[in-house]
Amino acid sequence: MTTKGVTSSIASKRTTSSSDPFISHGRHFGRTVFVLCNYPSLLTNGILRLEQMEETALEDFSAEERQEHHIFKQLLDSYPGLLERLRKGSKEEILHVGELIGKGASGARGDDIKSLKSAILDWLSHKGTAIQPPLHRNSKIDRGFNHELTGSLLCPAGLDWHDTETKQSLKSSETTVHSNQWPMFLYAGYVYNSKDPWKGLLRSKILIFDFKHIFTSLSSVDQEPKAMCSGNAYLHGMKMVTIQFSLSSLSVFSHTDTVTDSENFHHSILDLLETLKKVRK
Repeated sequence: MTTKGVTSSIASKRTTSSSDPFISHGRHFGRTVFVLCNYPSLLTNGILRLEQMEETALEDFSAEERQEHHIFKQLLDSYPGLLERLRKGSKEEILHVGELIGKGASGARGDDIKSLKSAILDWLSHKGTAIQPPLHRNSKIDRGFNHELTGSLLCPAGLDWHDTETKQSLKSSETTVHSNQWPMFLYAGYVYNSKDPWKGLLRSKILIFDFKHIFTSLSSVDQEPKAMCSGNAYLHGMKMVTIQFSLSSLSVFSHTDTVTDSENFHHSILDLLETLKKVRK
């Protein structure tokens, strides 16, 4: 097949299905590497940056550009032959590949959020007891800081959810929760130790249940959970974003929302895990 034939097949505007290799890989990449991304821009900027790096060292780019390039490299490493295809393709063709990958990632995220909306209530209720007041399975309007249970899990570590003034301030949005104020659901037993902030971090049952729910099988959630190892925590760090959304009262997922600040929350988790990874090396 000629180069023209290869690149035109990439940009084909035929109806695509979930079996398209780029869509399928997007589902995998979105779940296991990076969940919040504009893939057409990622590919376009990545190819341009590779050309610029022939004269400019990566260290000379901004922190944001270096982070984006790191994700771009991970995508290239995860899909053999992708770089060659992108280099042979036109700008339109590169954008089309990005759209397909993005479609897969978005679809996977939508499927996960839809299934978690109901499943998460089963994980939160103790066996044989019901959540009080009851939470609707098909609506999230009564979640977030509007409910005692979900509010306590979304409450930033270090704040006292049982303090009436604090609780009301969070409910009314008078207190703005920033991305670096991590919620209680990240900690084992949903307990934060101010004297030892690392204790139990990323080891809560709800994180482990979520991992099993998405990556193994629904039945495995009922098995005795084991601590999430740092490797898995890093690989699937974006699952914390879907849990955060499932607990919230938001009806539509958006990485730019100002309530959960999900995009920056996601980046703060990944930054931590990247740092831990480097320290262990």
